[in-house]
Amino acid sequence: MKMNNVILKTTVQVSFFIIFLFSIHIFLAGHFAPGGGFVGGLLTASALVLLLLTYDIKTVQKLLPINYMMMTAVGLALALGTASISVFFGDAFFKHYFSHFEIPLLGNTELHTAMLFDSGVYLVVVGVTMIIIQSIGGDE
Repeated sequence: MKMNNVILKTTVQVSFFIIFLFSIHIFLAGHFAPGGGFVGGLLTASALVLLLLTYDIKTVQKLLPINYMMMTAVGLALALGTASISVFFGDAFFKHYFSHFEIPLLGNTELHTAMLFDSGVYLVVVGVTMIIIQSIGGDE
């Protein structure tokens, strides 16, 4: 039976973007406050699960054609690569580097390799969570 619940679909579309934008905020704030790649990834996955609960898997895959297995592999390579790059410089494993840059519109900005690591964690968490959810809820 196909349901056509306009109120639910409209509410979920608005809620999805609010949760997704909050997950990006948590991801970016994770270097100086609680949060980071893991929590931001879980929030993004929860927004995607909200879409899956409202629509079916095939509709969400048409809207967001994302290969979560590839996302997980890229995230794992990014996280492990960032963690191990310090070994090539003769430093300890997982040592992070940072520097200050002058960016024209943003001013003095500090960039970390920890952000690359958190990006990898973010991709791994979203990818693995969505693989698990889709395998549990899928018919295949």
